[in-house]
Amino acid sequence: MNLSLTEENYLKALFFISGSEGNLVNTNAVAERMETKPATVTDMLRKLKKKELIEYQPYKGSRLNKEGRLYAIQILRKHRLWETFLVDKLGFGWEEVHDIAEQLEHVRSPKLTQRLASFLGNPQFDPHGDPIPDESGAFPIREELTLDRSVEGEVVIVKGVKDSSPEFLNYIAKLGIKLGDSLNVLSVEPFDGSILLVHNRQEFRLSAQASTNLYISRA
Repeated sequence: MNLSLTEENYLKALFFISGSEGNLVNTNAVAERMETKPATVTDMLRKLKKKELIEYQPYKGSRLNKEGRLYAIQILRKHRLWETFLVDKLGFGWEEVHDIAEQLEHVRSPKLTQRLASFLGNPQFDPHGDPIPDESGAFPIREELTLDRSVEGEVVIVKGVKDSSPEFLNYIAKLGIKLGDSLNVLSVEPFDGSILLVHNRQEFRLSAQASTNLYISRA
């Protein structure tokens, strides 16, 4: 099925808002994510229902059906594969790749996606640590452990970011922190939860807010 770029973006928005439970999503939530008017969203939802990609109940909400969910997951798969390619093979920073991948995710070539995944070694996680679904739509499991739960004296490995906003990624990039880096936890401040760390022989303090947005594993 050939969909417009906008239709694909709506499917992806519904996927993210509805969560793993596939809950009904109200029109205002979609309008806020798509930065448009509720009336515009309603028109698009009716189109997607006609294409048998969503369930739509006026005044109640909408959600992806099985086919719509699979379509959205494949868009997400392409997005995260392209982010991986841009970082691993072209040297982009993890804070630079989202907008470029937003364009590349709409390329309609299953063969290209398959070869891209194979070329990259079929990665399970993208440069932000987000899981990459396989061809069947299955997601690898990621441990949901964040830096704020670390303790004094631990060595931890950066596995991803919970907050993938440009502001947070730029902040982490300025500190020189990348996926797979080791961090030594020197101390945790009881007053505000900030953490004193050593990274590449440099000491610095990370706020509690920043720490809750870094996924880690224990070394």
